[in-house]
Amino acid sequence: MHPQRLHTEITFLKGVGPGRARLLSQELGVTTYQDLLYLFPNRYIDKTRFYTISQLERNSAEVQIVGQVVHLKTVEQKKGKRLVATFRDPTGEMELVWFRSHQWFRERIALGEPYVVYGRVNWYAGTYSMAHPEMELLRKFEQKPRIRMQPIYPSTERLSRQGVTNRLIAQWMAQLLGEVEADLTETLPGTLLESLGLVGKKKALIQIHFPDSQADLARAQARLKFEELFYIQLALLAKKQQRKLKIKGFAFQQVGDHFNRFYREHLPFELTDAQKRVIREIRADLGSQAQMNRLLQGDVGSGKTIVAVLAMLLALDNGYQACLVAPTEILAQQHHQAVCELLEPMGLSAGLLTGSVKEKDRKPMLEALLSGELPFLIGTHAVLEDRVRFHNLGLAIIDEQHRFGVAQRARLWKKNTSPPHILVMTATPIPRTLAMSLYGDLDISVIDTLPPGRKPVKTVFRKDADRLKVFRFMKDEIAKGRQVYVVYPLIQESEALDYKDLMDGFESISREFPQPQYQVSIVHGQMKPEDKEFEMRRFVKGQTQIMVATTVIEVGVNVPNASVMVIESAERFGLSQLHQLRGRVGRGADQSYCILMGSDKLSEDARTRLQTMCRTNDGFEIAETDLKLRGPGDLMGTQQSGVLSLRIADVVKDGELLRAARHHAAHLLEADPQLSHPDNRVVRDKMARMEVFKNRWDYIS
Repeated sequence: MHPQRLHTEITFLKGVGPGRARLLSQELGVTTYQDLLYLFPNRYIDKTRFYTISQLERNSAEVQIVGQVVHLKTVEQKKGKRLVATFRDPTGEMELVWFRSHQWFRERIALGEPYVVYGRVNWYAGTYSMAHPEMELLRKFEQKPRIRMQPIYPSTERLSRQGVTNRLIAQWMAQLLGEVEADLTETLPGTLLESLGLVGKKKALIQIHFPDSQADLARAQARLKFEELFYIQLALLAKKQQRKLKIKGFAFQQVGDHFNRFYREHLPFELTDAQKRVIREIRADLGSQAQMNRLLQGDVGSGKTIVAVLAMLLALDNGYQACLVAPTEILAQQHHQAVCELLEPMGLSAGLLTGSVKEKDRKPMLEALLSGELPFLIGTHAVLEDRVRFHNLGLAIIDEQHRFGVAQRARLWKKNTSPPHILVMTATPIPRTLAMSLYGDLDISVIDTLPPGRKPVKTVFRKDADRLKVFRFMKDEIAKGRQVYVVYPLIQESEALDYKDLMDGFESISREFPQPQYQVSIVHGQMKPEDKEFEMRRFVKGQTQIMVATTVIEVGVNVPNASVMVIESAERFGLSQLHQLRGRVGRGADQSYCILMGSDKLSEDARTRLQTMCRTNDGFEIAETDLKLRGPGDLMGTQQSGVLSLRIADVVKDGELLRAARHHAAHLLEADPQLSHPDNRVVRDKMARMEVFKNRWDYIS
């Protein structure tokens, strides 16, 4: 495609002009010919198919029928009149209705003549009807040169008010295609088009706007979706390839005494096959000449910490330091406690650096870090500060990476002359299709089994009417020495209402569980950090039996003694959030329970979410369901990720195409890493242009 022509400002398209160009830019982000070309229709009016009256269904679809008007009558109604026509085809009858311009229609409709009518069908009082249909005599309709499906483009109220109608956008699109058709060149290799049976680029762009049939539309969509996903995957895989070629990692050649001794003598439990597999993958990365960039996914309680410790010991065996960075102070403290307990029998320890570490403790720690005397550091964002310098940082582990900004993560790289190996850990299961798009440039490891001895949490749904039974159950569990969470939703738009719900709940629980027999903690977002910390510590130490909280406890509190999680208004939570909350219990050897409290009236989505929670503990199955319900934009805040700003593809619905695109992108890079083969010239050119235009697959296509 000729780059210059497609960068022409939309002002210069006939009929647009400066005023409308400004409007298109503000409302639809269309500023150039290129932008308009890639403004794909939302849906299509299919005027290529004819229905009979007997084929109609009660689905409010827009349909086209051939038949005759056999009778006309005017019907009196409360306000004015309506004109009703009886419309008949060989299979049945329906009504055509007009509420305005009765006389005009009555005079012009010819009884007994074949008409083509088009409109939205309604079902009322046992009859199908169509209000204000488009009507055309069949003989005139047949004289038209071409029948096509009509595109319906994205629009806004402001565009409609200013006269930029769908018909006008379609006219501009037809005119634009006429101008640039000669410049629409191919952007996929011929071998790929042939092996996948994809239509050419020019045909796809014409048919996506003005399809001749449903089949042509499907072929055009498949071609453009594949191309979008292919270039995203190619960019991610090329980035990964480049990093492995250019960024030399520290080669951890040794599997030395620290690793072996810990593995043989101090493992607290037998590793699962999944953990062993992941450790092998990490060892292979660390032993190669390339920098490791690996994402470790594992559900809450799957045993990621032990994997992290073994990786840290590998660093130590090879003369390097390791750090583990967590998003919150409480999570960093928990990691520190867990790591120190595991390392203590070997006479090793780790430093803890958070915002609340006093200067008198901080100074000697930083000195020990710089001299190499301190091998391991665990902390929060405080680790990223410029004054924190290592002797030779070889491995950086980041927990819940999505909670850190890109610039913050980049600061870890600058702690050394060469960037350390990176291991990213997350307890948020990410569906495979989403992981391929979000983390397609990382190697991915998954711990998909829980350690032996862990009992799955039993999850039940209970209505408000069952509250007294739930209270009785909580008392029984507390009598056994267990602890209970009671969590209330926190949705910012209704913060005042949420706060009231929380305080009402706290009061009713305090009445039902009176002092001194019971102690109740409360934690919410409006408390001072030190008060929140104090209440959490009381619960962690077992000084309170019940923790009433908003979702601030979603990540970060590890209380193996807590066996009951009660989630109030469970229908107001997303699936992944419910799963994260449930992960706060079931961390000890006792049977744990999650009780979802909700109302009698549930939406279809809410019912699906709660049924999924009661049916399964599998985080990946839950994440897949969540992705289908909410779409990729809402999951993990990925709307900020450019890679998911897709023009036409959908990572949920087009999972099969995504897998095919990744497979072919990987195969192409493997066979021709430099894209130097003549067949791949179009790919090389496109990739070069994508660099300039921030990975927008559609740019200069």
